[in-house]
Amino acid sequence: MSEIMTIIPARNSNVLIIADHASAHVPADIDLGIAPQLLREHIAIDIGVAEVARLLCEAAGCGAVLAGVSRLVIDLNRAEDSAGLIPIESDGHPIPGNVAVDRDARLRRFYHPYHAALTASLDGMDRPFILSLHSFTPLLSSRDEPRPWDIGILYNKDDRAARIAIPLLEAAGLNVGDQLPYSGAILNATMNRHAEARGIPYLGVEMRQDLVADKMGQGRFAQYLAPVLEACRNALA
Repeated sequence: MSEIMTIIPARNSNVLIIADHASAHVPADIDLGIAPQLLREHIAIDIGVAEVARLLCEAAGCGAVLAGVSRLVIDLNRAEDSAGLIPIESDGHPIPGNVAVDRDARLRRFYHPYHAALTASLDGMDRPFILSLHSFTPLLSSRDEPRPWDIGILYNKDDRAARIAIPLLEAAGLNVGDQLPYSGAILNATMNRHAEARGIPYLGVEMRQDLVADKMGQGRFAQYLAPVLEACRNALA
């Protein structure tokens, strides 16, 4: 794995899994000024995402691009001019090492290569379908905001896959959030750029982190998602 991303080639599949927050890695030459244990929490990484992505790749032959750097270094699911691109605080935790950072240097080192790899991967696929994989904490430290959903489905203007996926996931017994725990109309930067702007169908998924924190939960969610992903791909790609 590079410090920027891991690329898993597709095997007999036109599905690409994209995980913007799959790693808590912070390069040795970057000091965020935070306690080390914070790198194991949701502010640094989407817990369970890399493992579920790998299970889906193994089972279904999907390709994947998994980010190799923590969202605290640079948030790859933000527009380049976003104020939250290089966070100076996250869920009530200050990130002092980012206050006077060279923004352009981080963009050149991490952001541009990652998004170039996404473009290249999609360009190399025939009629691609994207699974955008994230996870969310069941409770934010900075807000009194319960998040009871097992899984959330997000989208901006293109809800084609969402309309297929939501009833299938509900039929599997899951508590499904439609545009929850937040709306893809507000935060959907990677999919806006690589899917909606190009007319590529996609499914935006948020898994609740306490349900995918161990191998059993990760395997269960891979099993939930595999048939949903196949149904979306068959209908749309």
